[in-house]
Amino acid sequence: MPREFTRSDRVSDAIQRLLAKLIPQEIRDPRIGMVNINDVTVTRDMAYAKVYVTFVGNDNHEIGQESAAVLNKAAGFLRSLLAKELNMRTVPRLQFVYDKTSIRGQELSSLIDRAVADDRARHDDPADDDQKDDEAK
Repeated sequence: MPREFTRSDRVSDAIQRLLAKLIPQEIRDPRIGMVNINDVTVTRDMAYAKVYVTFVGNDNHEIGQESAAVLNKAAGFLRSLLAKELNMRTVPRLQFVYDKTSIRGQELSSLIDRAVADDRARHDDPADDDQKDDEAK
């Protein structure tokens, strides 16, 4: 019977949970603010981990890149804290990547909602129905 999750999946899940606790507790830089960890991917050899982050209340791409750079400078410190918590021989090197997919998803969702509302307004508008009836006569 095959395993449901690979080891790299379990390790990435554990890193995501621990970083969600450690970053607000240990990193006191005001440039970071509130961090949302969207995903963590670990290579098969457990050497590297990419941590995809967004910052709550910040939709500016440049500020997000700067905040990710601050986290990348603190990556060694966070890695040492992870080593104390994880029961692994080697802890993956962390690379923080600013992830704008959630922001893009919200933009697309609002565009879809607007398009649906415009479509409903066109179909439910009684003035259009009166014009169609006049044209039919």
